[in-house]
Amino acid sequence: MRTSRVFAASIAALALGITACSPGSGGSGGSTASSTEKEGSTGATTVTFRLWDENAAKAYKESFDAFTSHNPDIKVNVEVVPWGQYWEQLPLDIQSGDMADIFWTNSSSFALLADNGNLLDIGEVVGNDHDAWIESTATLYERDGKLWGVPQIWDSIALFYNKSLVEEAGVDPANLTWAPDGGEGDTLLDAAKKLTKDGAGKHAGEDGFNADSRVQFGFNSQADLQAIYLNFLGEAGAQFQVEDGDDFAFDSPQGVAAFQYLVDLVNKHHVAPSAADTNQNGDLARDLFVQGKLALFQSGPYSLPAISENADFEWGIAPMVAGPEGRKSVVHSVAALGNAATQNKDATVKVLKWLASKDGQLALASSGAAIPAVVDAQSEYENFWKEKNVDISEFQKAAEGDTLPAPVGAKVNAGMTAFGDTIKEMFLGTIPVADALKKAQEEGNAAMK
Repeated sequence: MRTSRVFAASIAALALGITACSPGSGGSGGSTASSTEKEGSTGATTVTFRLWDENAAKAYKESFDAFTSHNPDIKVNVEVVPWGQYWEQLPLDIQSGDMADIFWTNSSSFALLADNGNLLDIGEVVGNDHDAWIESTATLYERDGKLWGVPQIWDSIALFYNKSLVEEAGVDPANLTWAPDGGEGDTLLDAAKKLTKDGAGKHAGEDGFNADSRVQFGFNSQADLQAIYLNFLGEAGAQFQVEDGDDFAFDSPQGVAAFQYLVDLVNKHHVAPSAADTNQNGDLARDLFVQGKLALFQSGPYSLPAISENADFEWGIAPMVAGPEGRKSVVHSVAALGNAATQNKDATVKVLKWLASKDGQLALASSGAAIPAVVDAQSEYENFWKEKNVDISEFQKAAEGDTLPAPVGAKVNAGMTAFGDTIKEMFLGTIPVADALKKAQEEGNAAMK
């Protein structure tokens, strides 16, 4: 399960003007925001919880069964809205009063809701104590000095590798570094060339190598914000957004150096899949890795289930590729938000407090669905994967090391949607990197005005 898929993939609807919705101002009849069910001679308050992931929904149902055993007067209904419809439906249901009492969101989607008064102040109703959570998962949901979400799950970035392919090529996946233009200190480019083969068995960079007949790729350079280019930007010393603001700031010498390196891996050195393919299918690199056709796959724990279930070869997880400023991983989290228009605030707050606890997140952890945000629940997640002989410690190390924030801001999704096509064209090689970044930054910032 990916906490954000691709940050810019969907949520422009949130930027189209959600009106303020204070408690009691939403719609009435037919609302999913709250209800009371009569069960026999006793009344049970029903709280609704919405998310987009089926696997996580199964874990939450188990969690809420445990909650109800301690709180028999409250029943929690879990509703799944698929990712493709989730972000379009969210603002419509907020406006109509039909939104769930509690719902999932990501860090790029909560700010507009908070600004418009659509959310419960989590610091007020649950508490501001971040000690129970991985700190970075909570700070993502702070705005104007208040906490607006209960952190649920998180992910960071590491490097999946095909053991037989890297051993055959003599590549050490644990010590890969990149430098602008493949300069001093760069080991990734040479490794990726050794790991890329054409149909005749020739490697990238060798005489006679035919990029059009490639049967094996070295590394997944592509327009993937979370797993690839946010990290490369940070490792080059560039910023994605300005400090203490929402404006984009990636059009800089460091930003050009980072993106030029990534684009060259695709179009100059031919060690990564074609952007014509990855632009159309964001999961192509993962699928190629599972098929044994991609040697190095930088991604997050959201890729673990697909790899574990489908790869028929030995694989491992190494630290992410390091850059001029070391390793810098994006840490992103999903949070549970409280609907300010809920008609059953007391029951909703009880459920939010449960979701903020170790007991509330144990089912997520023990099922291997996702890494829980509550620190004390994480050992269950580790144990799940340990039983499958998978060491997930590199993801934890990445989160504890030098990290980068996920995109934030009330209109950041509108901005990322605006520049998305330009970034894809840059990876295709149809627009020079410097020109593309200037254009993309202008497009993104204009869309956020």
